Amino acid sequence: MACVYDHVKLLYDQQLYSNVVALGGLVLTVNDHASDSPLLPSRLQSYTCYAESLFQSGQFKKAEKVYKKLQQIKKSVLKSKSGATSGQNNKTQSQSSPQSEAQRECMSDVDIKYQLHLCLVQQRQHPAAMNILKTIPANQRTAKVHMALGKLFHEQGNCRAAIGAYKEVLRECPLALEAAEGLLQLGMKGIEVNALMLDGMSSLNCQVDWLNNWVKAHAHLHSQEYTQAIQAFRQLDERTALSDNVNILVPLGESYYYYGDNTNAALVLQRAHAMEPLQRGLDILSCILSKERQMRELQRLVAPLQMATDINGPEPWIALAYSLFAAGKHTKAAYFAQKAYLIAPRHIEALLLKGQILIELKKHPEAVTHFREAQQICCHRYEPHKGLVDCYIAMHRFREALTIACTAVKQLGQTPRSLTLYASVLMKDSVNVSKAKTLLEKALQMDQFFLPAVYLLAELYEQEMTLELAIALLEKQVELRPTCKLHQMLGDLLARVHEEEKALDHYAIALNLDPNNRRALEGMHRIDSSAGKLDSSYYMPVGEEENTDTTYDAGVDVADSDNENEVDESDPDAGWSDLDIGIH
Repeated sequence: MACVYDHVKLLYDQQLYSNVVALGGLVLTVNDHASDSPLLPSRLQSYTCYAESLFQSGQFKKAEKVYKKLQQIKKSVLKSKSGATSGQNNKTQSQSSPQSEAQRECMSDVDIKYQLHLCLVQQRQHPAAMNILKTIPANQRTAKVHMALGKLFHEQGNCRAAIGAYKEVLRECPLALEAAEGLLQLGMKGIEVNALMLDGMSSLNCQVDWLNNWVKAHAHLHSQEYTQAIQAFRQLDERTALSDNVNILVPLGESYYYYGDNTNAALVLQRAHAMEPLQRGLDILSCILSKERQMRELQRLVAPLQMATDINGPEPWIALAYSLFAAGKHTKAAYFAQKAYLIAPRHIEALLLKGQILIELKKHPEAVTHFREAQQICCHRYEPHKGLVDCYIAMHRFREALTIACTAVKQLGQTPRSLTLYASVLMKDSVNVSKAKTLLEKALQMDQFFLPAVYLLAELYEQEMTLELAIALLEKQVELRPTCKLHQMLGDLLARVHEEEKALDHYAIALNLDPNNRRALEGMHRIDSSAGKLDSSYYMPVGEEENTDTTYDAGVDVADSDNENEVDESDPDAGWSDLDIGIH
């Protein structure tokens, strides 16, 4: 029998895990049916190899059972050892040596519980996994146990316990960057985290020149100080030896995205993805490409995912869902979004995606539930507030929409996006139009390139029949950052003031940027057919929706796209009627 046990160990050492599973299951069954339990060290060793091989093979439920069996055998060994009488010490000394050898060969109790926790995590039984780790005495918890506890506490929202666990990790392993970032996410100040790491490194006589800037950059990111975070991460990328490192580029891209700069966020995240595909940030990149209607780039992004067989995290499923969502396959997109949600129920991007899909499926109350949950998890994110406003507008509950928009300004601060969102709801009420105009002008003072505010303000000027102000605003923007949509809108306004030649020039530029811009084509045809007199039915009052066929989906988010690319900015469906609130 000992020879068979040795072969189980040999297969395990050679990492032939499937063979260990096949042989170990037979050998241990034969052993369990035996009248006695000879060769205890080899038996425990075989149970360890069998459990580890099941885990490596992805059979987590079976591995959990074998680890528990291993625990029971170890307890019986300890009980039989403690039952030996003092008068039999000399007689049993030779008998206890196999037990000592068994303890040396077998996994420790701490390691067994840790592996049990991993099995439960893989089965998404996180509360049970946490309870297993809690049974480990505090003085026996290693750094990996503290880290696992910290992540589980963090996920469950137990901030105080998570902070304590992360601190224990840093005391033992000062350069545990994931633990440091966890502390920053939980609100600990960057200077405190940096001091905690430096204290541990001083005893090791170790110095890392980029560490202080790394902590500073992440502290700004998790404190919602996005402009400072962008500057800090760019310095790490441009002025240190960390240039072209995906672990710097991904949070830099996230900082751009949270700030609302989709164009730069996409450029940075695409740069990171080109270096190391399937990195963190795949969900945000796919979201941006979907919003910006960059279908080729989106399909190129998800093509490797369609061939992958080892998708574990939520990000790849979210990317696949966005590719289907952008293609109008909302039911299939909902299926993949649900898979991402089941893997990580508190993943903010999965919740936001499900909310967007439910809006498209006209299930607004369900969408409200998801956006509410996302808002509770990340109240500092703009997207949950925007999603709730979209839902309430669609349900004609304008008072609730106004309340959410006002709350967004309070929680996010007076940023161009929050002010524009608030103004877009105020524009629904003629009494508040002047206040909306003030907010839009303030948003442009903060960021003169913020196009959603430009579009809404130009519409307000047109509504007030101050066409000269609208034309001047758009002409200034065309000089600063020309886009297809700006040229198309400017052409419409110039046609209204009977400057047909200039209008035709801007329509031509718009069509050069996007040949499929239907509104620019219609504008040119109207000028040609009516000798410069546009059909008044072409222009609709604020709040009225178009029913004409367009080349863009009705779900394009105007207020959420700060820096539109040339294709999106020619969106013929986002006409004057859609801009009364800036959202759909």
